[in-house]
Amino acid sequence: MAFLGKNVFGKLNKTDENIVSFVEKKVDEKRMHFLKELLEHNGFEIIIQDIPGKTEEDPTLYNVATTDLVFNPTTFVYQRRLLTLDGRKVTPAYWNQETDDTSPQYYER
Repeated sequence: MAFLGKNVFGKLNKTDENIVSFVEKKVDEKRMHFLKELLEHNGFEIIIQDIPGKTEEDPTLYNVATTDLVFNPTTFVYQRRLLTLDGRKVTPAYWNQETDDTSPQYYER
């Protein structure tokens, strides 16, 4: 998912009193597990919201949110404030699950 560059706040449902900061919306199960594991490793409380498909054939999608309203994926990734499970700094390519390489370059020639 592309970085939005801003915090996206909201409620998980209309009756919920708590406001959350959305990490990503409408992601598949694999992406949801990746984000949940990575962010919980970095000390964030993560809330997952299921979005059932409109038909039985449609996959279930997920909203990934955190209770930390300061969390902004763009800021935390580009300032290299997140760590992988083995202690390396998260890069944009790692965040987007394009590679497991976490070398400090943001682009390649």
